[in-house]
Amino acid sequence: MEPSIETTRARSGTSVLASLVRWFDTSRAPDADPVAAHDIDWLRVVPFIGLHLACLAVFWVGASWFALTMAFALYGMRMFAITGFYHRYFSHKAFRTSRTTQFLFAMLGAACVQRGPLWWAAHHRHHHRHADTEQDLHSPRHGFFRSHMGWFLTPAAFRTRLEALPDLLDFPELRWLDRFDILVPIALAASLYLLGDSLQAHAPSLGTDGPQLLVWGFFVSTVALFHATVTINSLAHRWGSRRYATRDDSRNNWLLALLTFGEGWHNNHHHFPGSARQGFRWWEIDLTYYGLRLMCSLGLVWDLRPVPPTLLNARREPS
Repeated sequence: MEPSIETTRARSGTSVLASLVRWFDTSRAPDADPVAAHDIDWLRVVPFIGLHLACLAVFWVGASWFALTMAFALYGMRMFAITGFYHRYFSHKAFRTSRTTQFLFAMLGAACVQRGPLWWAAHHRHHHRHADTEQDLHSPRHGFFRSHMGWFLTPAAFRTRLEALPDLLDFPELRWLDRFDILVPIALAASLYLLGDSLQAHAPSLGTDGPQLLVWGFFVSTVALFHATVTINSLAHRWGSRRYATRDDSRNNWLLALLTFGEGWHNNHHHFPGSARQGFRWWEIDLTYYGLRLMCSLGLVWDLRPVPPTLLNARREPS
């Protein structure tokens, strides 16, 4: 028996409401329907689309050296939080740190609008277990769009795989931050607007205001940060050189390494994921590693895991 029009409308309304709730509370994710698990959930990703469209506001708000400096600074700080902590710490435990530092950089990572630290780490661990196989959600073997961003816009990627994170589940503050991962970006955006508004009133010589600082410091910087980060999924498994004969398609790419503070040495990373350093040679620039070394000298992190000497020249890719 076909459902009535009223029943269909009710189900549709419930679905819309559930999607809206999930914008703010990611724990409300249902189990993915196997039939539509890899279809883009367009309602759920409206904020992601809006983030990109908001960048067009640069034509209305103009630019200033202060706004551009803020955009670059927030790109750098948040890229370090993603690469140093979301990736090398939460995903791979490449060093140790205090609970306070762990949480502070988890918050900074959440400001990147790349979901919470547990979601990010769980999916990345899954990637390493299944790299460039059918189970790898963002392998370029599935196509550029899906590997670059389509994969995380689907129901299959929405849930945080808590079963992959037994070492992180004892931190309620991380679970809270992961559940309400949109709160930090909202706070950052509001802070930038208020700062710009205040500078317009008290330091007009800077030539900035609330809308301008919001657009450049949050929207433009965040979109640039996102697309630089995901090039490691879509491009670093396609373009570059292979030093090691790993079981996946990972490549070393110097340009991506510069954009992502060292993540572009991706074949190195897949050869030994547990290293705090991804630029294995002195000429392979790895800004994240340099930052971790500085933090280590200040006592903020410690036990940076090195690359075992026996692995540096092991499993070479045939020329």
